[in-house]
Amino acid sequence: MKVPPLLAHVLVLVVAATAAAFASAADLTNSSNKDSTAVPDGQRARELVHLVRQDCGSCHGLTLAGGLGPALTPDALADKPAEGLVATVVGGRPGTPMPPFRGIVSEREAEWIVEQLMRGFPADGGPALAGGAN
Repeated sequence: MKVPPLLAHVLVLVVAATAAAFASAADLTNSSNKDSTAVPDGQRARELVHLVRQDCGSCHGLTLAGGLGPALTPDALADKPAEGLVATVVGGRPGTPMPPFRGIVSEREAEWIVEQLMRGFPADGGPALAGGAN
């Protein structure tokens, strides 16, 4: 029995739409179940803390209490939306000295950094050595 071409096209369209709906629902479920940002492994977390304390600290102050750039303390960030802060870390602020860190940190790492800043950023344990020797 030969399936009419129109029916075959409709069937393919329905299957594709159903698959897309399930994929979209899975993305929404995964993002809504995210209680907090994924924690980078110990080595990478140490690298990120050092990066923020040294590189970001060069403008925002080594204690992150402000300098050329604004303070990055929990009090200073309390009324700021985390999504906007993540966008600033990843994309920078055009027309200001704030550079983009895209390519240096992933978006998930930027989310972790912002979460840590909003809690009170950890102390710098120094640069992590290659191969995890520290």
